[in-house]
Amino acid sequence: MPKVSAMRWAACAAFATCVLTACSEPAQRPLQGYIEGEYVRLAAPFAGTLQQIGVQRGEQVTIGAPVFALENINETAARRQAQAQLDAAQARAENLRSGRRPAEVQTVAEQMRQAQAARDLAAANLRRQEALARSGFISKAALDDARTQLKREDAQVASFGAQVTTAKLPARAAEIRAAEADVEAAREALAQSDWRLGQRAVVAPIAGLVHDTYYVVGDWVAAGAPVASILAPANVKARFFIPEPALGRIKLGQTVQLACDGCGAPITATIAFIADRAEFTPPVLYSKENRAKLVYLVEAKPAPADAARLHPGQPVDVTLPAAN
Repeated sequence: MPKVSAMRWAACAAFATCVLTACSEPAQRPLQGYIEGEYVRLAAPFAGTLQQIGVQRGEQVTIGAPVFALENINETAARRQAQAQLDAAQARAENLRSGRRPAEVQTVAEQMRQAQAARDLAAANLRRQEALARSGFISKAALDDARTQLKREDAQVASFGAQVTTAKLPARAAEIRAAEADVEAAREALAQSDWRLGQRAVVAPIAGLVHDTYYVVGDWVAAGAPVASILAPANVKARFFIPEPALGRIKLGQTVQLACDGCGAPITATIAFIADRAEFTPPVLYSKENRAKLVYLVEAKPAPADAARLHPGQPVDVTLPAAN
């Protein structure tokens, strides 16, 4: 009997230990979660043939590293055209601001000197006609013709004098403003051409791991279709679900410990998101028994240096901070 009682006592003690362990295990057992990555997918806004791809899946890239390039013959030609139009517009504007060339001004000045010589000749002829008219050798009509000729030559001299003055002046303000507006429009057209040409060659906007490439050289790539995806360390996060009874133990900015196969030492991650509603809800009524069925999504981000030890889809054990 004593031996049976001892065995019964040992069995009861073991059962009690098992029950206590089972009762306390949920509070201490790590939560199950997994690693997720938010990928940056690189695409061009225009369609074209893939001419070059400069990365491979699994490769680490830095910011500004060339990722891929599409053929750009049309965009290059459009850029040259826009540059030529800008050069022409700038030349027209400069020409209007500077006035006529010195040779053109000299030509008008020579024409004015010829007009002055003709006026002097007309003036001398008028004096002779007046002298002859006083002697009665010519008629009054001939004297009037000489006077009219002098007035015509005076008008011609004044006209060429005004042309010389105008030739030395720049164009009118309105014409200059119109030409400057043409220059600005041509400059904007060139900027658009530069942008379109630049969009044919895409570089890495972030540093990270090349997760995948989706085309090979020679493929036709539709506008907006991703050609490669990059995972930055800052975009790696752990996702896990916490039971409703333990929800009060966590808050944003709090840290949890992540453990995974082959990861080495536990990884500290900071809680960045807590869902405001349950992922799964029991039908109709809540009770203390089914309250544990309510789970809430939580996301925690490790430091970028530790994110390299984690891989999307990898299961992890999440240890919450000790209850106060």
